[in-house]
Amino acid sequence: MKFKKIIIWLIVFFVLLAGGRYIIKEYIYPYKYSNIINEYSAKYELDPYLVLAVIKTESNFNENAESSKGAKGLMQIMDSTGEWIADKLEVENFETKMLFDPEINIEFGCWYLNNLLSEFDDLSLALAAYNGGSGNVTKWLNDPEYSSDGENLTYIPFKETKKYVDKVSTRYNVYKFLYE
Repeated sequence: MKFKKIIIWLIVFFVLLAGGRYIIKEYIYPYKYSNIINEYSAKYELDPYLVLAVIKTESNFNENAESSKGAKGLMQIMDSTGEWIADKLEVENFETKMLFDPEINIEFGCWYLNNLLSEFDDLSLALAAYNGGSGNVTKWLNDPEYSSDGENLTYIPFKETKKYVDKVSTRYNVYKFLYE
């Protein structure tokens, strides 16, 4: 009888565990816009789980999100950054309202992340630049108060940027754990 109870409890435990993973994947860490994310993460040589982590952190998958500073869409791209990227990608007749379009926003965000990774050759630095600006990251790298070697940051002076890097990094690891 005791053995039967143990087996039943084990079955219940594993059913709850499997159901919990489903709930987490479906509602907390979803893989929305998968076709668009897969297309542009491949085009710009990014891990799609990184793109998902950025979107989760930036807008929580709200394509109509607009920050108090004016960042727009899923990947929260500023108007000036969107115009610069549109110019680099030779997008004709670009208007900043187009940043609310998931496909345009994800393509621009992936291009920008790739650009920052190429510039800084480090994920944490690229994420800090995505949030705090590449000019600030370059300035911090050249300041011995924030970088001892000019290549790594020992301290990120913007609290929001430090929290952002930590959040995206954690969510990136969660996405990899859930979907790999």
